[in-house]
Amino acid sequence: MRIDSFIRAFILVTLFSGAEVSPAQTASPVPTAPSLEQRVADLEAYLNNSARGADAANAIVASNVSGPGPGHNAWMMTASALVLFMTLPGLALFYGGLVRAKNVLSVLAQCLGIAGLVTILWWAAGYSLVFSRGFAFLGGLRFAFLRGVNARPNGDYSYWVSQDVFAMYQLMFAIITPALIIGAVAERMKFAAVLVFVAVWMFAVYFPIAHMVWGIDGWMNGLWNPTAKIRAIDFAGGTVVHMTSGWSALVLCILLGHRLGFRKEILAPHSMVLCMVGTGLLWVGWYGFNAGSALAPDGIAANAFMTTTLATAVASFTWAMLEYALRGKPSVLGFCSGAVGGLVVITPACGYVDPTGAVIIGVAAGIVPFFACTKLKSWLGYDDALDTFGIHAVGGTLGVFLTGIFATASVNPNLTKLPGHALWLEQLKAIGITILLAVVGTAIIGALVRGTIGLRITAEVERQGLDINEHGEEGYMAAG
Repeated sequence: MRIDSFIRAFILVTLFSGAEVSPAQTASPVPTAPSLEQRVADLEAYLNNSARGADAANAIVASNVSGPGPGHNAWMMTASALVLFMTLPGLALFYGGLVRAKNVLSVLAQCLGIAGLVTILWWAAGYSLVFSRGFAFLGGLRFAFLRGVNARPNGDYSYWVSQDVFAMYQLMFAIITPALIIGAVAERMKFAAVLVFVAVWMFAVYFPIAHMVWGIDGWMNGLWNPTAKIRAIDFAGGTVVHMTSGWSALVLCILLGHRLGFRKEILAPHSMVLCMVGTGLLWVGWYGFNAGSALAPDGIAANAFMTTTLATAVASFTWAMLEYALRGKPSVLGFCSGAVGGLVVITPACGYVDPTGAVIIGVAAGIVPFFACTKLKSWLGYDDALDTFGIHAVGGTLGVFLTGIFATASVNPNLTKLPGHALWLEQLKAIGITILLAVVGTAIIGALVRGTIGLRITAEVERQGLDINEHGEEGYMAAG
């Protein structure tokens, strides 16, 4: 029986081995290994930060570098940490040193509270509303709760950076933007009011502006959305970060009113040492902010690194030398304010301008915000406690405009995608839209918060200090 079975099996195999197989019987093609040319093309795409093209024509050819680029991810994770470093501890110490000793912890608590709150909002809907495809003014909810945000790149923004890394990088921008506002309202706003205001403000102002400027189908994304109505550019956040926070800060400090003793008492910084340390941390972290916005460790990132350094150093020196000439003494506060002003003004331009443009921008950043902080505030009488408006609103607006003047395709070839008409006109349009949304949105939100839970602490709490009354702690314990 065993021999008969073997003979029958042998006959069947012999008869059918040469039979023609119908297409229906054909198994799915197995992906073949890419050719040497295709492998080289993928490596070139990785090095040039461009799209993979090796397997576009033949779907059954699998790329050997089909995932994120390790170098790109390494740089963007580093840049993300640097941008968070700007808020914690950079901005916290910079602002903390500028307030009086009885309010130093309130600034630190507000920075920490905003970091946690914005992270929750970003996870729930913020990232999706900014970076998923949707409408010209706001994205959709495709990535709500970070659903589908994994290690695969999102080709709308980067071919080689994992989307989860990209999402965390952009989260750091979302954290620092509302944290900048607290500088204008320092020493007199309730902690609960800060949290409620920021929660609503993110949905009403930050998420829409960020999508319009950076979203792939955004209304003002002039570089990457060919159907954008306003063909403006913003490399790292002149409109999205500095203008939104700075103009909102002005409105909110006016709604709050003056601090007790404003223009009657000396409300001097309690620690210029902390302020200087915070400035240094901001400067270092800002390289992640600006150079990181290239989304690759490439030549554009290198240019952003260089122009950021030039503009910041020049602005710091210019501001202090103006003090030297007009007041006879260059102050540490002047050097620090000039450095932050330079960082702000170069932010929208850093990936588009050459070294000479950066130096000119640095000089302007040392002059214009200086007069906004020393003269304009005095003339108009608003109590912008830590000069958020003078540096971030005035400086950010100046930077967005100067980007339209000094941007050049010799630095960033992507600028050749823009239409031939004057870029500075498009920048002015973006400035107008950003100011309108920030001012109107903040006025409405501030009025609602003031009418419900209240914006301002009581006079007694303000005299005693926010640290002990709002947080039950003191920044400095008395000796003895």
